[in-house]
Amino acid sequence: MISAGFVGTRAVQLCLMLLIVSFLIYMLMGLMPGDPIDMMLAANPHAGPEDAARLRAIYGLDRPLSERYINWLGAALQGDFGHSRLFGRPVLEVLMPRMGTTFFLMAASLFLTLLVALPVGVYAAHNPYGFADRFVNLFCFAGISIPPFWLALILMSVFAVWLGWLPAGGTGGDGEGGFLGRVAHMVLPVMTLTLASIGGYIRYIRGAMIESLGANHIQTARAKGCGENRVIWVHALRSAMIPVVTIIALDFGTFFSGALITETMFSWPGMGKLIYDSIMGNDYNMALVALLFSTFFVLAANFAADVLYVFLDPRVKMTAEKAGKTA
Repeated sequence: MISAGFVGTRAVQLCLMLLIVSFLIYMLMGLMPGDPIDMMLAANPHAGPEDAARLRAIYGLDRPLSERYINWLGAALQGDFGHSRLFGRPVLEVLMPRMGTTFFLMAASLFLTLLVALPVGVYAAHNPYGFADRFVNLFCFAGISIPPFWLALILMSVFAVWLGWLPAGGTGGDGEGGFLGRVAHMVLPVMTLTLASIGGYIRYIRGAMIESLGANHIQTARAKGCGENRVIWVHALRSAMIPVVTIIALDFGTFFSGALITETMFSWPGMGKLIYDSIMGNDYNMALVALLFSTFFVLAANFAADVLYVFLDPRVKMTAEKAGKTA
């Protein structure tokens, strides 16, 4: 069962972690080389030192870094995350659509990855050290070893340049091709993310299933006359999914923080590309808020994984005392 104390403890931990991360990111952003005001004035040859001083006073950049952080935090707690210098719009107005595009990319990739990794990992665990298992392991090592940017270039060269079947980038948001056009733009980035992560998932599932199939309760289920399919897909898989859920939760946060390389390669306007563009453009406020939201999703995904443990294994009890011991 999940107690209210456990939920409250995790909520406090989440808030404290966000506070610490926001402070660290804000300080690191403030210490980065390059002044946003200098970049703004570079486009105006008639601007002088007086203009620079006036703009720094307007944006509060003439104050100590700690004071600027406290002012930013007070405004953020009231729902005001400031404006994006690079986009010239409120931060949340820019961030929310990017979160949506990343979510669709992440959800499609994660769904396809699990759709393939679950049966392949279970089959390899049920027939360990055979020819099929060795072939699966070879495929997994190849998938883990291939750099995502190189994989993206290969897929782009083959399917977009040589064959001309798919668009090389963008989202198809201009309405050309309708729904099918948007799906076509998703194929290559989804393929890249799926192929880059599927090897690791197969190995996690295979290892967890091998350990689960050797457990005492599996031998008991077989002794009671349960069919092999029920033993594998109900009893063994349910136990094996506990460590796998942890990996999925961590990857969920990683995906939502932005598949930076994939989104940049395919010009996919998601969270990863937004963070990259913001840092390169010295839009520190945009980068700070985007990284904070990424941190929040990582912590939320881990909390969801803890809740799933209860349903996968009834012996697990989420209480405030247990949370305190494991924290």
